[in-house]
Amino acid sequence: MPEQPVDVRRTLARLARGRHDPTFRTTPDGALWRTSRYRSGPATYRLVQASPERVDVRAWGPGADEAVESVPDLLGARDDLRSFDPVRPDLRDAHRRHPGLRVPRTGRVLEALVPAVLEQRVIGRTAFEAWRWLLVHHGEPAPGPAPHGMRVVPDAAGWLGVPSWDFHRAGVDPGRARTVRACARVAPRLEETTSMTPADAARRLQAVPGVGPWTAAEVAQRALGDSDAVSVGDYHLAADVGWALVGRRVDDATMLELLEPWRGHRYRVVRLLELTRGPAPRRGPRLTIQDHRRS
Repeated sequence: MPEQPVDVRRTLARLARGRHDPTFRTTPDGALWRTSRYRSGPATYRLVQASPERVDVRAWGPGADEAVESVPDLLGARDDLRSFDPVRPDLRDAHRRHPGLRVPRTGRVLEALVPAVLEQRVIGRTAFEAWRWLLVHHGEPAPGPAPHGMRVVPDAAGWLGVPSWDFHRAGVDPGRARTVRACARVAPRLEETTSMTPADAARRLQAVPGVGPWTAAEVAQRALGDSDAVSVGDYHLAADVGWALVGRRVDDATMLELLEPWRGHRYRVVRLLELTRGPAPRRGPRLTIQDHRRS
């Protein structure tokens, strides 16, 4: 299906919210399974990498046709690398080693926004467990022959219908629960960001109380295919980028200065660094695991 080489596994890896995300699964035969909710309804689709230029797709459910139509964007059809110049030898080598890395575009804004909200101010494991719990209890079974346990995310009305005590049972504090509901209330307006410029999309997303630059960037990287979106405010990112580029930990402002030569492709550079350099040494205090179910 793709017209350019694509690495399905690495391109879609950051769409998974943890190893046990009910919307994302890889199976021993090498297939990658995802669920999504489209205007026409829920869908399950299965992607198999037959070659660098060929990906076989099958889909099931009311939204199957839309799912298949979305796959080119999902695999980076709109991701234009022509203006990307790695400049540095190490980045040039990383780009050469990962020629199939693309920035995906799911086009599903609320689906990317809710888990990003759940990941605000908590460690990843806590957010991933909350996402899984909420989908198990408020999602719906994946259509078709999906692997056991896969679920489809609720629609906006479904998120609005989650009672406060279930957010509490999932370990989500009242502030994040309010933000999820605020996003669901204006979901149609947020879905319009798929046709906006990156700057206008960021403003629209951040107009929702509780959605800041970090959350908007996380959505842009997944739903909007923005190869330049940087997750400013991330607990580890600045340190990781600084360590990879200049051998020391830096703050957000310095990180942006370091990434400036690649404006337009800053998120792409971050992904290449993640794949080839790894994280900075963890010397600072770890975030405390907060269990809001005990409060």
